[in-house]
Amino acid sequence: MSIFITLIAALIVFSAVIAIHEFGHFAVAKLCGIQVNEFSIGMGPALWKKIYKGTQYSLRALPVGGYVALEGEESPESQQAEAARDEREAETASPIPPEQRTGIPLNDAPVWQRALVMAAGAFMNFVLGFVVLVILVAAQEGPITSRVIYSIEGSALCGQTGLQAGDEIVAVNGRRCFVANDILYELVRTEQYRARFTVKRDGQKVELPDVQFDTWQDEDGQTHMTLGFTVYGIKKTPLNVLKEAWNSTLYYGRIVFTSLADLVRGRESINNLSGPVGIVTAIGQAASYGWQDLLELLALITINLGVFNLLPFPALDGGKVVFLIIEGITGHAVPEKLQGTLTIAAFALLFGLMLFATYNDIIRLVTGVM
Repeated sequence: MSIFITLIAALIVFSAVIAIHEFGHFAVAKLCGIQVNEFSIGMGPALWKKIYKGTQYSLRALPVGGYVALEGEESPESQQAEAARDEREAETASPIPPEQRTGIPLNDAPVWQRALVMAAGAFMNFVLGFVVLVILVAAQEGPITSRVIYSIEGSALCGQTGLQAGDEIVAVNGRRCFVANDILYELVRTEQYRARFTVKRDGQKVELPDVQFDTWQDEDGQTHMTLGFTVYGIKKTPLNVLKEAWNSTLYYGRIVFTSLADLVRGRESINNLSGPVGIVTAIGQAASYGWQDLLELLALITINLGVFNLLPFPALDGGKVVFLIIEGITGHAVPEKLQGTLTIAAFALLFGLMLFATYNDIIRLVTGVM
């Protein structure tokens, strides 16, 4: 039963994340008058398809993935669209007869419109994450957690080294805190259980260069930090819910950059990378805890996918945007051969990382360490 729940939950999460991403490309392409040959949910053989206003809409047998095929686009998505068609459709360059096409080829559109189309998928991932977080914040029990200190516990070390009741925590170790989780995330990453705080006190920003925290040890000898302070709650009004959801979106998005920076600097081991197996396992665990945990993981995945896709890497949407920016500045497109070479090399690197991460996932499953 647990395997069944995991598979269903994983399908829901992946389908939602991919469908909203592809819808972003589709919607902006339509708005810009670019010919969309196909918008497909799923991969493989078509279960249902219908041509409407110059676009074929398809539902395919494998409920993982999806794509948007744009006229004149040389991309993995368009190639997948061609491969997925049956033999009769593959005899033509497009499932849409010329007389039914309503748009122009992608490459005939202005550079700025093409850039918007490429960035729209990631943008819709952010929109999905924001909507999910609005639901979660609105549904949570109790008030919203603020960043304003209500009280310092007894003789807590953090109070002795700078923090005071009434302080609004603005930043920890130079990183701005959008939500209360930012504070916890930064403190987990601190060394020697001390951190540099920026707080707002009596309307003025105050720098606290060395706030220290009490620690305790468990039965296994592991050392843990004690916060030593509590914070105020914020009343859940519609405006506060929207504000908290927006700030949480920023919080989740920044985790990607922080994690990548930690990998580059060696603070995190590459062995901690997780691939599809690890993500599915995490989805199953979240689903077993309840719908709120599953939605929270959905928000994290879709926002992280949006950020990752905008990285200036040739195989990603962000890389395509960089090529278009260069074209817009110079007036000349980056040679297709160079784009193709860089994209193939980038895909090979990403595929290698995915294989390595999947190997890590399998090892963790076998050893029981997740």
